[in-house]
Formats: sequence, C-alpha cells, structure tokens
Amino acid sequence: MKKFLTMMALVLGSTSLMPAVHAAELAPDLDAAKSKVAMCIGCHGIAEYRTAFPAVYRAPRIGGQNAKYIENALNEYKKGERKFSTMHAIAYTLTDQDIVDIAAYYAAQTASSPVNPQK
Repeated sequence: MKKFLTMMALVLGSTSLMPAVHAAELAPDLDAAKSKVAMCIGCHGIAEYRTAFPAVYRAPRIGGQNAKYIENALNEYKKGERKFSTMHAIAYTLTDQDIVDIAAYYAAQTASSPVNPQK
C-alpha cells in the first residue's frame, strides 16, 4: 500500500511540472477576432440595445473597454460567476484564445467604431 501511495504521489506531483499555457501568455490575433465577434455585435454593437430575454437589460457598447476587463468578464460568465444565461451560453463555448482575441479586438475599438468588423 505504501508503494502504491508513493507512486500516486509521484504521478500527481509530476503534473505540476508540465508547462501550462495561461491566457495571459496568449498573443491576441485581431484578424481572427473579426470572425469571432459576430455573435457579440447583435447586442453590444447597437446603441441603447435592450435584451428581452432572460430579463430586460441594456447591453453596453464594449468598444474601447479595457481588454483585461473583457477577459475577466468573459471568464466569469463562462464559469457561471456572472449571472446572465445568454452570456454564459456564449462564453461557455469560447476557448482561452477566443477570449484573448475578442478582448483585444474590442479594446482596440471605440464606443463609436463601426459595428461590422467585416467591412
């Protein structure tokens, strides 16, 4: 039994030595972000847009917002720490790279930037 526990400790302990890529280490790809923000535009690209589901809520324009703030918000929605079912459903599908790309894209915009990045 002691040998088994020693082996398990070695196996589990060795995983901490494996390199991990954290979102802070990912380089944003603004070109890739252009296709990723299409799902954001419907709510966040329309001035004074108000959602009707799950509750009436004014969706803020996020152009020009700090990238780290957007990353944190998307990660919190993804984990369910922020409560808005539509944002949770969207954020849950995003990879760390998607979140970094989207945050950098919106940080490079202004509140009055055109809403369609494809143009």
